[in-house]
Amino acid sequence: MGCPLNLWSAPDPLPERPGLAGDRQADVVIVGAGYTGLWTAYYLAKADPSLRIVVLEAQIAGFGASGRNGGWCSALFPVSSKRLAALPGSSREAAIELHRAMQASVNEVGLVSAAEGIDCDYHKGGTVVLARTPVQLARARAEVDAAAEWGPGDLQFLTPDEVAAKVRATKVLGATFTPHCAAIHPGKLARGLAAVVERLGVTIHEQTPVTRILPGRAVTPYGVVRAEVVVRATEGFTPGLAGQERAVAPVYSLMVATEPLSAEVWDRIGLADRPTFSDQRHLIIYGQRTADGRLAFGGRGAPYHFRSRIEPGFDDVPRVFKGLQKTLRDLFDISPEFTHAWGGPLGVPRDWCASVGLERGVAWAGGYVGDGVSTTNLAGRTLRDLILERDTALTRLPWVGHRSRAWEPEPLRWLGINAGLRAMTLADVEERVTRRESVIARLMAPLLGG
Repeated sequence: MGCPLNLWSAPDPLPERPGLAGDRQADVVIVGAGYTGLWTAYYLAKADPSLRIVVLEAQIAGFGASGRNGGWCSALFPVSSKRLAALPGSSREAAIELHRAMQASVNEVGLVSAAEGIDCDYHKGGTVVLARTPVQLARARAEVDAAAEWGPGDLQFLTPDEVAAKVRATKVLGATFTPHCAAIHPGKLARGLAAVVERLGVTIHEQTPVTRILPGRAVTPYGVVRAEVVVRATEGFTPGLAGQERAVAPVYSLMVATEPLSAEVWDRIGLADRPTFSDQRHLIIYGQRTADGRLAFGGRGAPYHFRSRIEPGFDDVPRVFKGLQKTLRDLFDISPEFTHAWGGPLGVPRDWCASVGLERGVAWAGGYVGDGVSTTNLAGRTLRDLILERDTALTRLPWVGHRSRAWEPEPLRWLGINAGLRAMTLADVEERVTRRESVIARLMAPLLGG
């Protein structure tokens, strides 16, 4: 498409962090310098400055989903409260507590960013999810009812006039709104966190891929780091570890961004308080007004690749980029120039349920299904408590210790995931044609975290 890649990439030279050069000893070794690894290092270092903490990163800090996502720091969790309540040892009350912990995590990211001087364009403007057909309108009302049943009831239904006060889109019949989301600049948060943990005494080795995680050690081509606790924080890149090939499926999400828009265009669109936005279609879309006046907009639709392969070329799917551009034009009736297009893999566990835990010296967190910006913060604080052997409200949340079953072997995995992605596209077509709730979507819901 002739576009630069990632809008969130640093325009300035990045710090040169040396790779691992030989064996070393630590108290905690963290594999992955994305949000999960960096938040874990941050909270451990703050809790116990004497800990020797080493972070190993295959590329550079924030290289993966942490530096490529849509910038939604939201209270969304990838499975419903009803599904959470059904986990072994869980309950309705436990599911609601996790929901509240997610809301608190949105605020925690903002508080830490301010306290540590991380300028990540954090602004808590909430999330508007538009309903643009009668079927979508019914779905929005049902979500508000479900939220009242399973939580504090803070998901609001908005009339078209109330929607227009936040965002002026086309064909709007109503919307839902939650205040529990902030728009951020993902790259600034990742790079800022990396700098902060280094100031706290944490060592980050970049360009150091880990090939195997075992109790007490992380194995790389350049040496072995031995530690009492090894933390796996590799999200969509987890299948590259020996023995973890079917732990999560790396599914690509892609984004486009416009040029900075004029004041006249923003007067037409709204988004003055920078709420993140989406709509009620089944094939997920997501967007935000950036601090420098662009629209950054993404969605699913890129294929899953056989045997969980991840390659730079998979970030570039012109068909999906064109579809995202068309969708954004339709949402706001605008014709902007698009200056960026990029993407990357996110981690999807078999049951879509994110998890965090520590067993026999190996800790993990991940499987966020694209809802990781604030969930990683909750994971970092939870891993701190688990590693320091603290019994806290966080360590008793229902996602702690959860184990998703492995994905099917190939080619079943490739067939099933791509069939699911195709089904969500067809579900939207089905609703446009029948003007009724999609049968396809209803059949797929149990497989997609519903």
